[in-house]
Amino acid sequence: MSHAAVGAPGTPRRYLHSLWLLSARDLKVRYATSFLGYVWSVLDPLVMSLIYWFVFTQVFKRSVGEDPYIVFLIVALLPWVWFNTSVSDFTRAFRKDSRLVRSTSIPRSIWVNRIVLSKGVEFLFSLPVLVVFAILNGATVTWALFWFPVAVILQVMLLVGLGLLVAPLCVLYTDLERTTALILRALFYASPVIYSVRDLPAPFDVIGSFNPLAGIFTLYRVGFFPDQWETMPVIISVVITVVIFVLGVWTFKSLERPVLKEL
Repeated sequence: MSHAAVGAPGTPRRYLHSLWLLSARDLKVRYATSFLGYVWSVLDPLVMSLIYWFVFTQVFKRSVGEDPYIVFLIVALLPWVWFNTSVSDFTRAFRKDSRLVRSTSIPRSIWVNRIVLSKGVEFLFSLPVLVVFAILNGATVTWALFWFPVAVILQVMLLVGLGLLVAPLCVLYTDLERTTALILRALFYASPVIYSVRDLPAPFDVIGSFNPLAGIFTLYRVGFFPDQWETMPVIISVVITVVIFVLGVWTFKSLERPVLKEL
């Protein structure tokens, strides 16, 4: 698309319309080809939560997190699944639809943003599970729950930035796909999902604060667990998220032409 076309009237609307159509198609294909459909959106984080709950409450004496621990787990596992599945799909974002990517007349960032949106919708679909477990376990809800949508916005920015970095780099360097999978495995345990930042001993509490997911998960949790508020991880997460977003936009613009040649 030419620069004139990018700035043409109605282009943002067309971009958003195309983004929604592509994301809706992804969701339709995912649910139409699966017998359980919607259940799969909640089954993975739910099973993971139950396993970790059993291990840390029934097998071992838990010394991390807060009660009700199952709610503590779910409130972080749901956004983790959104993060993990999105980053995994970023590695194949362009090669999966290479013909369409080459021939499209809309900004090619849409192939990243469609993943963020479709996985984000699945995340929203899974939130009733959190609500049910919070009610069943008598979890308290405070005014700090208003930080929850802030966490969603930050996670969207983080994912878009990462997608604009990972997607083109994986086209140019194919080994990065497997490397990303390994990094995600390690990142799960390096992120405060089954524990919180304050559960980490020094100096790992400081090091852990530089994981952008630490502050984001804090914002998700604080509405149910007010004592989980940690100012420094939240500030660091905001700064790192903005940096990754800007870096992603710059990298994507720089690599778009080499990527198209490679495809």
